[in-house]
Amino acid sequence: MKPLHYLTLVLLILALIIALVPQNTTRPYKLSAEQLLAEIRTGTQFVIPDEVADKIIQKDPSIQLIDVRNPREFDMFSLPGAINIPLQDILSEGNVEILNQGTKMNIFYSNGSTEANEAWLLTRQLGYQNNYVLQGGLNYWMETILNPTKPGSGASSDEIARYDFRKAASMALGGGDVSASAAPVSASSSSTPKPGVVPVKKKKKASGGC
Repeated sequence: MKPLHYLTLVLLILALIIALVPQNTTRPYKLSAEQLLAEIRTGTQFVIPDEVADKIIQKDPSIQLIDVRNPREFDMFSLPGAINIPLQDILSEGNVEILNQGTKMNIFYSNGSTEANEAWLLTRQLGYQNNYVLQGGLNYWMETILNPTKPGSGASSDEIARYDFRKAASMALGGGDVSASAAPVSASSSSTPKPGVVPVKKKKKASGGC
């Protein structure tokens, strides 16, 4: 998909979300549409599959994978350690402690990127931090991590190193047939650096009122 077409699609999704979510809410929005658009253009909400695979393999306790598909799809297949919060439940009061916190790096995912990106848009509009999106979703995960394509003879050293990592990750995560001698290695340093986890200061609820 061309960048212009992708941006147009994201803007349409953003407009639909803003139109559908109730205006009168006990958790008022903190970011405007213009601020969200600025963040969308940078693409910093996306985490590449290689980085996620490396964190899963290393049993990194700083991440929390959040599957925003429906429970039936989640039960059929999910990433290791993931929890299920369907997209329609993202704004549920019971999920605030999970989504608005400063301890873990939440990574939303769905089959593609659309629903996960919608979850990110909603949480960012509420001012929540530490929420990200698995780039390409499970479809891209299957293609790059579980079933990586071996590069051609003229591939660069970076492409070969990336394939070696993905082949080892596939073995560790139950993907296709790979060499038993391969071992997981750290993901490429080319992954986009993410902001550090910032603790969220909890405010005391005002007494009285509605």
